[in-house]
Order: sequence, then structure tokens, then C-alpha cells
Amino acid sequence: MLTSALFSNDIIIKESHCSVDKTIQNIESIIKNRGLTLFAIINHQGNAKYVDMKLNESKMIIFGSAKIGTPLMQQDMLTGLDLPIRILVFRDNDGKVKMAYRDGSWLQEKHIIDAPKLVAKLNKALNNITTKAGQCKRD
Repeated sequence: MLTSALFSNDIIIKESHCSVDKTIQNIESIIKNRGLTLFAIINHQGNAKYVDMKLNESKMIIFGSAKIGTPLMQQDMLTGLDLPIRILVFRDNDGKVKMAYRDGSWLQEKHIIDAPKLVAKLNKALNNITTKAGQCKRD
């Protein structure tokens, strides 16, 4: 069972039962199978190491769908500041792997858009992607 929390800033955090790399691989596989576009995977820990700094494992996967993003941006171009969608996968200070992303309602609250069906679709997709991505067999 994955645990999750919704914080007051609309960030949802779920625990993954996989490593950071395996969780990222799982998300990548899921989004490709759903026909979504993968834009980038950012290795925050690798970037920190490059400048001789330490950081727990942390990777950001950035992906999206023009079928969802375009209608939102047609209503408010500034929505593009918060698109494409991002999921942060990281190892916390207790050694647990977590996945964090913004609840889609945040887009409606911060931008001038009226798209409850699209936001609900986005929230459902993010919940399903992260739930599936965090499931790994335990040894």
C-alpha cells in the first residue's frame, strides 16, 4: 500500500517501494505506454555532485500531453509556466523513496482557467501513474 499526503500547497507526496532509479524507469514506461511525451529527466543529485555538493538521490521526470496542456494554455497562456507536468522522485532523510507532484487543482487556482474535467483527468492520471510506478516486489 502506498502512503500519500496532500499538503496545504497542493503537493501530493507518495511513498515508493522501489529505488529512485526504478521508480523513474517505471514512470517513464507508463507514460510512454499511455502515449504521453517524455520531455526530460533531470538528475538533481548528479547536478549537485557536478559542483561538489551533496544531495540525496533526486530526479525529476517531465512529461505531458498536448491534448490536456493545449486547452489549458488556450484559456491562459501563463499556464505554460506550470506545464509540462513534473514528478519529483527522491530519497528522503529517513532513506525512504518518495514521489511528489502538484495536485491539478493548483492550476485552476493559480491561473484563469475553467476546466474541471481536464483537471480531474489530470489528477486521476497522476494518481494512477504514481501508484503503479511505486509498486515493486519486496525481497
